[in-house]
Amino acid sequence: GEVPLIVSQSKESGSVGVFWFNPTETFVDVEHDTDNGSRTTKTHWMSESGIIDLFLLPGPNPRALYEQYARLTGRVSLPPMFSLGYHQCRWNYRDEEDVYQVHSKFEELDYPYDVLWLDIEHTDGKRYFTWDKHQFPNPIPMQKKLSDQGRKMVTIVDPHIKRDDNYYIHKEATSKDLYIKDKNGKKDYDGWCWPGSSSYLDFTSEKVRNWWADQFAYSRYVGSTSSLYTWNDMNEPSVFNGPEVSMQKDLTNLDGVEHREWHNLYGMLFQRATAEGLIKRNPEENIRPFVLTRSFFAGSQRYGAIWTGDNESSWSHLQIAAPMLLSLNIAALSFVGADVGGFFGNPDAELMTRWMQAGAYQPFFRGHAHHDAKRREPWMFGDEWMIRMRRAAMARYALLPYWYSVFREASVTGMPVMRTMWMQYPELEELYHLDDQYLIGADLLVKPVTGAGVSEVEVSFPAQDIWYDVDTMSKLDIDSTSSVTKLKVNSDIDKIPVYQRGGSIIARKLRLRRSTQTMMKDPYTLYVALDTSQKASGLLYMDDEGTFDHEREGYFAEATFSVDMNISIRNKVNGSASWIKSHSSNDRMIERIIIMGVHNEPKELSMESSKVDFSFVEEAKVIVIRKPSISALKNWEIIIE
Repeated sequence: GEVPLIVSQSKESGSVGVFWFNPTETFVDVEHDTDNGSRTTKTHWMSESGIIDLFLLPGPNPRALYEQYARLTGRVSLPPMFSLGYHQCRWNYRDEEDVYQVHSKFEELDYPYDVLWLDIEHTDGKRYFTWDKHQFPNPIPMQKKLSDQGRKMVTIVDPHIKRDDNYYIHKEATSKDLYIKDKNGKKDYDGWCWPGSSSYLDFTSEKVRNWWADQFAYSRYVGSTSSLYTWNDMNEPSVFNGPEVSMQKDLTNLDGVEHREWHNLYGMLFQRATAEGLIKRNPEENIRPFVLTRSFFAGSQRYGAIWTGDNESSWSHLQIAAPMLLSLNIAALSFVGADVGGFFGNPDAELMTRWMQAGAYQPFFRGHAHHDAKRREPWMFGDEWMIRMRRAAMARYALLPYWYSVFREASVTGMPVMRTMWMQYPELEELYHLDDQYLIGADLLVKPVTGAGVSEVEVSFPAQDIWYDVDTMSKLDIDSTSSVTKLKVNSDIDKIPVYQRGGSIIARKLRLRRSTQTMMKDPYTLYVALDTSQKASGLLYMDDEGTFDHEREGYFAEATFSVDMNISIRNKVNGSASWIKSHSSNDRMIERIIIMGVHNEPKELSMESSKVDFSFVEEAKVIVIRKPSISALKNWEIIIE
């Protein structure tokens, strides 16, 4: 994929960007220089073809810059909640029995997961939209079994079409003249990919995209159901016998335009057509799609998730995952992830555990493996290691209300979900170079452990804020006289360093469930991290987690929590009055409020003249309010005396 965007961040000039709108092959020379004692960076852009179409993004800060870029290329689409859970994939789960066994083991171990994936071997001879009748003879009952227990499935659908006159997709695409042509614009292009001899649909054509979307109709994709979603791979497009493993540059689309002119658009347009198909297949077209893609361009954030491709089971590939994902987020591609465990090779228990811990704090969370790799479902490493991995997955699921709220922010403002440190602290030059730690939204700082045998890591903390360890709830010893405090912190095998920013309030769901669907009505626990003024605030976004009603009807609510230990704990709700009213009085309940960093124990807490029970742990400086009988959908105030 390619996003021809460069972003500059400096203390003097702030945040600025340049978007070079050109989907042709482009080279960028980056030159660092020291001019009059200050370091400068120059870039030289060379595109093979296209026109000069340059957009300047003046900033002057990260939030303004990403709002400007979002106006140009679009904002991230709010994903359905299930897609933020854990995805289990392998090339390939052999048959229906294999699927059932893997699913049942997750159930048995109370290990949360949401989606089970099928790679290319599930098809009839690499013919997409088909099933291998011997290995997957009953796909609808298979999907229903998983769906009844709160899970979804994903099948792979690639853009290369097997040249087989008995294959209905190829037969219709040929008769309707939907394929990319040779350099003379006469014959359908014939390249080599997974099915062997293949032709490639012209997704630059609206006619072809509309036809492709129609193929996802349940009457066309026989054996598919509403709980089946899609994975678009090989969409650069990949051609095994082509130059640079792609199509020749002088091939033409249906309008006679050469491949060199639109190469980097192809994967995005393919994902777009697939997403549109998943929407069109349902009555009223009101269910949000989920589509994963490998290839992308500026604007791909509108159509689904992206992963970093075929990685390796090695510490070096775990180490490079965070910088790669941060680069994608700088390009406003937020719903991104690197495959947990690495695609090629065989991770040992320590590497797999560290990758599961890191993956739990990346936007797209999927485990995947090559068919030559040993089975590596979490239980394959023994109970001790499975429990560690399950704990990481449980931390992910507990934080889903926060992840969902941050994705909502991205869909409105354009701000990335997974942020470099400078995005949140643009004035701190000491943080500019960091790519091995990052922020989720504004309030969680994450430092993945990416080395073998590591029990201690160094984390750089912006000293203008207080930071709390999310596991111990203890306040870190930050030197407020400096701009950045570097601390050596514990990172033994049971620990991934994650910290909550003082001044923030994060909602979690703490009950162990097996999927997001079964969590939907669970109550929240509010984690309040007080700042130096003994104040904090935070936002919780809520909707039905799966339809477009939040956009089309405005059916959503935002709870804005605020705490001032000298006054009160409050909630102010905004959103659709009718949607809020449609919920029962005991829906979206808050079962617990945990307040960290409390200076002094309050004399009393009360709400509507009634006392509110609480406990205060002096040593930890933590207040716990249990069962306050309040809803996130209602305005309320707890008075502090």
